[in-house]
Amino acid sequence: MRRILCIAAVALLAGCTTPETGPARILSDQPPPLVPAMPFPDNAVENAVGKLDGIADELMRKSGIPGLAVAVVHGGKTVYAKGFGVKDNRAGAADTNKVGPDTVFQLASVSKPLSATVVAHQVGEKAIGWDTPVTSKLPWFALSDPAVTRMVTIGDLFSHRSGLPDHAGDLLEDIGYDRRQVLERLRQLPLDPFRISYAYTNYGLTAGAEAVAAAAGTSWDQLGRDVLFSPLGMSSTSYRFADYEGRKDRAVGHIRIDGGYQPEFVRDADQQAPAGGVSSSVNDMTHWLEMVLANGSYQGRQLIDPKALLPALTPQVVSSPPSEPAMRSGSYGFGFNVGVTSAARTQLSHSGAFELGAGTNVLFLPSADVAIVALTNATPSGVPEALTAEFADLVQFGSVREDWYKLYTGAMLPMGDPVGSLVGAKRPANPAPAQPLPSYVGTYRNDYWGPAVIAEKNGKLALTLGPRGDTVELTHWDGNTFTFSFISENSPPGSISKAAFDGGKLTLEYYDEAVFTK
Repeated sequence: MRRILCIAAVALLAGCTTPETGPARILSDQPPPLVPAMPFPDNAVENAVGKLDGIADELMRKSGIPGLAVAVVHGGKTVYAKGFGVKDNRAGAADTNKVGPDTVFQLASVSKPLSATVVAHQVGEKAIGWDTPVTSKLPWFALSDPAVTRMVTIGDLFSHRSGLPDHAGDLLEDIGYDRRQVLERLRQLPLDPFRISYAYTNYGLTAGAEAVAAAAGTSWDQLGRDVLFSPLGMSSTSYRFADYEGRKDRAVGHIRIDGGYQPEFVRDADQQAPAGGVSSSVNDMTHWLEMVLANGSYQGRQLIDPKALLPALTPQVVSSPPSEPAMRSGSYGFGFNVGVTSAARTQLSHSGAFELGAGTNVLFLPSADVAIVALTNATPSGVPEALTAEFADLVQFGSVREDWYKLYTGAMLPMGDPVGSLVGAKRPANPAPAQPLPSYVGTYRNDYWGPAVIAEKNGKLALTLGPRGDTVELTHWDGNTFTFSFISENSPPGSISKAAFDGGKLTLEYYDEAVFTK
């Protein structure tokens, strides 16, 4: 009521001066005060922390995932840090195989908000700006529209509003292209409208990070260590996959196979490290959580200028528009999801997901001065998101108000479903014959994907694609259509892709229906 009266008083005073057309203006650079829609329950954080053991145990039981670690920061200190389950399903239940708060996990896309704070540090040091054009630091970088190439900034790439298509470049990494090669090929892709389109891109953000590193005259992984991990005392945290592999206390990734979790594959994310390559423990992560909650300060030292950090933590683009008027929209800052809870409180968050064996989540409620991180060593299952959402409910309302596990498993588990239009289809009983195999042999070219080489060996066709020379066998399906299968970060077990020949052209379904020309 007081605020309404103040506004009315200002309007009245304005009406006593020289008349103006239009509404009265209130000139102020101060935002409105925080007026919570709902007060916190008594001892909200303490009570929520007291229920975490039970929540974690129940989610582990429901999901069957091998390992989980959780930590909470509140009031400038760690109030909870604990591990559950095992690091490696093959190694049994020995104490040395148990997950603890110092066990190192791959963070996947939880790397993005950490990277945003690296950039914020550099912005605060005046070494770079969120609005610095990328080409001013990376002259070789280009997108398909010359005007966008000139204008696109570090902030545009860290907020996924450059116009690049969703997950642009990820499949190039799968077939062996390195970071520079992927970034150079992004110029081949059509763009959505600049700065009004949101599409999540690991390599867009990585390009922004590379510009920041170039301005600093060092590599991105070294910059992260120098300006963030070392000052925060995060001694078990790194952007380098080799550092993760070298940790004695590390959780290995598990993929879901036949209803269980097995450590069958390894995910090396070095090429997109700013977007997905960090590895860390929950004990290390508490240092970073504390710093973010304290507006860039850590243990009495101002590590990041609050004015440089704030843009990362505030909406820069609408990431999930409401589908009906009653719904709240979701936004993205620079490397952070930014939303408003049903209690009208700002929530910062980010999830991470490696199909080959990592599911992670971090969540902040700044008005409660609390943050939580949950790390798992399994194919995305919804467990970390459900755990942090239940915790956030308990802090705000004193009870869990949604079946978050059901909601998030419904969203996450399909990520592990096989891809391809022929998945589940029966092979034709009487397929049309193929042409003589030598007629298909040759090199088929595509500017974005590079050459696809078809060779015949022992009466079979084989496809070789990418700089690593990855080769898969083609199996005849019908007429000039063949199939191939493989497992990668973006191709879960059971995936089937078509390779369709048409004269001198080859269309590969898995690779965005790309056409290669002989």
